[in-house]
Amino acid sequence: MNGYNQYKDCIEACLKCAAICNQCATACTYEDDVAMMAACIRLDMECAVLCYAAAQLMSMGSSQATRMCLICGDICEACGAECAKHNHEHCQLCARACKACADECRKMNNR
Repeated sequence: MNGYNQYKDCIEACLKCAAICNQCATACTYEDDVAMMAACIRLDMECAVLCYAAAQLMSMGSSQATRMCLICGDICEACGAECAKHNHEHCQLCARACKACADECRKMNNR
């Protein structure tokens, strides 16, 4: 049975990314121009939801885990690109976490 041990690296990348995306979204709401951060906040929230879902499906050994990881990798890429546009430390940290997660999710689809 597939599950946590087989997907450990991707699960951990997804959980880390989700936590950092949540932190980034919250930090963005404290920036001076919150309206300018709207796309970043929205993508952070979407990315966190998908990362948590992917981690959960992988830990359960779901037959849908690799499909979810494909979607998760796409949203991580989009979120990371948006965060990279902003010079805030929390956005730059999020961009790096999203890239790492996207890379791990893409590895899942090569298994």
